[in-house]
Amino acid sequence: MIIDCHGHYTTTPPGVGAYRDAQKAALESDPNHVGEKGRMAVSDDEIRESIESNQLKLQQERGTDLTIFSPRASWMGHHIGNEHTSRFWTEHQNDIIRRVCDLFPRNFAPVAQLPQSPGVAPEKSVAEIDRTVGEMGFIGINLNPDPSGGWWNGVSLADRAFYPIYEKMVEYDIPAMIHVSAACNPVFHTTGSHYLGADTTAFQQLMMSDVFSDFPTLKVIIPHGGGAVPYHWGRFRGLAQDRGLPTLDELVLNNVYFDTCVYHQSGIDLLLKVIPAKNILFASEMIGAVRGIDPESGHFFDDTKRYIDASDLSDADKSQIFEGNSRRVFSRLTTA
Repeated sequence: MIIDCHGHYTTTPPGVGAYRDAQKAALESDPNHVGEKGRMAVSDDEIRESIESNQLKLQQERGTDLTIFSPRASWMGHHIGNEHTSRFWTEHQNDIIRRVCDLFPRNFAPVAQLPQSPGVAPEKSVAEIDRTVGEMGFIGINLNPDPSGGWWNGVSLADRAFYPIYEKMVEYDIPAMIHVSAACNPVFHTTGSHYLGADTTAFQQLMMSDVFSDFPTLKVIIPHGGGAVPYHWGRFRGLAQDRGLPTLDELVLNNVYFDTCVYHQSGIDLLLKVIPAKNILFASEMIGAVRGIDPESGHFFDDTKRYIDASDLSDADKSQIFEGNSRRVFSRLTTA
């Protein structure tokens, strides 16, 4: 089985955007607007059409069997509105992911976004973890290290404010994929710099913290190939050494995993050379940040399976990356 650990619902029906637009309109006149959760007008037929014509079609064309699926990352928009805005929006987003997975149970498995909001204690997201994982069968969460949308004015992932989330992750044995949302700071491009910078920053925050000492079974996925981390592995090794910390093997590689959302062969080859196969999960983030065809290869940039296929890895390592590691990290995944 080929498991893609990083997929987002980027092709949602119009009712999803309409709900969000109504939230934003209400906030224009009153930034403290609370309102009600209300309903999101999306039918099962609309969901089927949006999936069958897009993600499911590409799964079949590219040879992927299962996508671990979460709400559209750039639409999480934790910086928009207030605590109530984020909670209502997040609940609807997670509900529709559950509906997708119920309609296509052999093709998609659910991961939740959290109702984070600037200035709001991370522990307030724990209730949504209980709701989605404990009650609705989700198998992981996305965790935003910068709910401010590019201003980075909150606490580090190393801060004890995040410990209630880590405690809940350990309780349920679920991983968190580190994933920011859209950048509202104009100096950042959302997918070109904000995502990749956040991946690198999150790794650095966790590496230099006590988080993995305090939570030795915690599992964290750094997406997009780890941002700059594999390319600068020597720098991080040196920083650890200068601080008198253990080697990176001991410091992070029992807890941190990297996905394969890297969109050229040389980049994938570097990732596979630097990071052990046991710490790499296959992923594409298809129909996401990069949607075009690479003129150098003639294939879609985000058709990442072909990069693993073309690598020098052994068949055993490829099997780990394509399936085994995801089943180990997402231990609640039951799809055969």
